[in-house]
Amino acid sequence: MNKYDLYRSGRLPLPEHTLAWNMYGQGLENIGRQGRPESFPVPRPGPEQVLVRVDCVGLCFSDVKLIRQGGSHPKLYNRDLRRQPTRLGHETAVTVMAVGEELRDRFRPGQRLAIQPDIYQQGKSTAYGYTVPGGLIQYHLIGPEVLETDAGACVLPIEADVPYAAAALLEPWGCVLAAYTQRRRLTPKPGGIMWIIGHMDDPTPYICSTGLDAPATLVLSDVPPAVAEMARRTGARILERNGLRWHEYPALVQEVTEGRGFDDIVLLDPRAAEQVSAVAACIARRGTLNLVGREPLDGLVQADAGRLHYDYIAFVGNCGRDIGASYGEVRNRCELRPGGTAVFIGAGGPMGQMHVQRALEHPQGPRTVIATEVNQSRMQALATRFVPLAEAQGRTLLLYNPQSSSRSLAEVVGEATNGRGADDVVVCVPLPAVMAEAAQLMAPDGMLVFFAGVPNGTLVPLDLSQVYLHGAQYTGTSGLTLADQKKVLERATAGELRPERSVAAVGGMRAARAGLQALMEGRYAGKIMIFPQLEDLPLLSLQELAERYPEVGARLGPHLLWTKEAEQILIERFWRMPEEVAV
Repeated sequence: MNKYDLYRSGRLPLPEHTLAWNMYGQGLENIGRQGRPESFPVPRPGPEQVLVRVDCVGLCFSDVKLIRQGGSHPKLYNRDLRRQPTRLGHETAVTVMAVGEELRDRFRPGQRLAIQPDIYQQGKSTAYGYTVPGGLIQYHLIGPEVLETDAGACVLPIEADVPYAAAALLEPWGCVLAAYTQRRRLTPKPGGIMWIIGHMDDPTPYICSTGLDAPATLVLSDVPPAVAEMARRTGARILERNGLRWHEYPALVQEVTEGRGFDDIVLLDPRAAEQVSAVAACIARRGTLNLVGREPLDGLVQADAGRLHYDYIAFVGNCGRDIGASYGEVRNRCELRPGGTAVFIGAGGPMGQMHVQRALEHPQGPRTVIATEVNQSRMQALATRFVPLAEAQGRTLLLYNPQSSSRSLAEVVGEATNGRGADDVVVCVPLPAVMAEAAQLMAPDGMLVFFAGVPNGTLVPLDLSQVYLHGAQYTGTSGLTLADQKKVLERATAGELRPERSVAAVGGMRAARAGLQALMEGRYAGKIMIFPQLEDLPLLSLQELAERYPEVGARLGPHLLWTKEAEQILIERFWRMPEEVAV
């Protein structure tokens, strides 16, 4: 058995100590001790625990948010990290090394797993790499905090032929795939609270084919008599609140929903953008705003981009007389339009590149992809990685840098679409001004996806008239599920997706802090992958790796594509078996 096969087997004596990069507070200086990892005894699993070896960890910009915010990060709940440290590393691939007696029917030594970090316990976020210390450690225990969650065990078995880097990248790739799966609730909430707002003089003969009988409470404000009669026939509790001014809406939210927000809101014949802005602020998490009208609003709506991203609020609508026609997935798409034109803003970063790659590799993807990036080195990386892929897939890839072009992005999109606008615009940078600009690039029936998150309360002007007049979509997404990771694995196994294409740099355990510094500086165009078992591997771009270690570089694919073969040579070159490790 060669060294790599011995490593893969996981059937090795355990070392006495493990290195770890614990986080003791805000700022990079509080990662580890005096700029170095700490050494701790390797623990043994209790009855409901599994000891895992961490094989690969992807560094993520979400880690940077945690570094900058420390214990005030929303997922740490004002935790005192000096007394209760955490550990970064939520994109993690591990190997089971030892199993507690109560889990031996579920896990075995040598079994490979990827961790799904978006964990909830009794409805509370306890994410791995945040509340639960993550993967920047060589060996650690996982137990009920990962294996007994609201969604069951948050781990995914991985086949032996999947590279460790690819397994760690299932998490960010799962987030990308999740952006194109329906996260919004698109029907009225059963037993919820619905608010219907209208004009008493509205002559439209409204009907409601579906949804009106779902809420337990209906609040009516100035609705036409026929709509009031429809509401009373549902048997729901009826509250009438007529003559409200827009500044009085928050008081109604407090009175009726105790400040939580309305589960569903229906706005009939919307006319004023200012009113729609006020109404949109009254939606509960995962709530819907149904706009039913025939005339455009008098301006742009100030919509909360943070809530679109994190709270999955949904703007639905139609221009007929059937209130219920707005609901459901038929009218509300979440996937890129087949054969259309898709724009990816901030495409040069690691996650932006994944979106571009997915669009180009998707069998029913867009015909034209426009990728924007302000950093010239990242733009070059986009060209190197994806122009050949676009040609192979028969797609058109247009690269745009606003700092080096005499044309505006709107002009580029207009030319590519004959003035219609883009079918889909995906924003991968958390800048409100960029989000607002992106909204102007859409076709009337286009889709805008806020993939990068901004804080709740960040208002962005959006043309919500297009929602009910033309079926435009405004969506956002945060996090993923185990099912999303499974889809990535299935597509990778089928050869439809190469997650490892995202790898831009690698490093060993002692280089992890330098990797985080590089991440904060935006030094690499793709993902930085840390191999905790390779203690002394320096932080290197794949170009530098190929130059310094030609035996590894010879196994990289075209255009420095990460491969299982290169990973094997890297492990054989840098891994020291436990008896070789000096404590």
